[in-house]
Amino acid sequence: MKAFEFLENKSQTLGKTMVLDKGLGLNEVDDLIATAGDYMTFAKFGWGTAATMDRELIKAKTAKYDAAGIIPYPGGTLLEVSVAAGKYDAFLDEAKNLGFKGIEVSDGSTTVDSRTRGELIVKAKQAGFYVISEVGKKNPELDHDLTPAERVALMNEDLKNGSNYVIIEAREAGKNIGIYDANGNIVADELDALTPDGIDHIIFEAPLKGQQTALILKYGPQVNLGNIAHDEVTSVATLRRGLRADTVGKV
Repeated sequence: MKAFEFLENKSQTLGKTMVLDKGLGLNEVDDLIATAGDYMTFAKFGWGTAATMDRELIKAKTAKYDAAGIIPYPGGTLLEVSVAAGKYDAFLDEAKNLGFKGIEVSDGSTTVDSRTRGELIVKAKQAGFYVISEVGKKNPELDHDLTPAERVALMNEDLKNGSNYVIIEAREAGKNIGIYDANGNIVADELDALTPDGIDHIIFEAPLKGQQTALILKYGPQVNLGNIAHDEVTSVATLRRGLRADTVGKV
């Protein structure tokens, strides 16, 4: 039983939360799951961090996440490096052996043509992975070249090919990229242009509290949020449930 359970709105649906694991140790993972595991859906081993750790450590971490009902997956940059090296099949095999349950398909740091991108998604699905794709570029200049229509087309194609969710790129900083301006504020026209079919299959990277608050107030607590720092998961949960001043009486 949770403390102050009588304050919980049982009819309220909370969105998915993707947490950025940048290299947590086993004790930190245990503490994170104990305090906020109920509010985590995905644990992304950011960028290529998984390739810097001992295999047994990664297997221990993925097992802990999986046992808690959280889907662990390696960052898309690691996939991109593997694809560029012509080692995608080996990447999928290693990801499975390490206990990852999801795969992120992206081209944020490299260039992947649309046909190959679709094939990557299909192959990951066939291998039994939960697939999350990401739309956007890590380089702000290149990201700004993508029009909202192009992003929507990529999102729809990814979903058609089997992606379970599509992430809107914002990086860890959440500024001057995707739907955010140089100060990290949401560009309303950009956001609205990306959601003609709703938000059910979209995960908005929103590393900053102001972004999390704005998206929750706009779409409700069911909005899916990503790139949440491991020590901010509980904070996001309070925003979703109206237990923080920013959303009290508003959700």
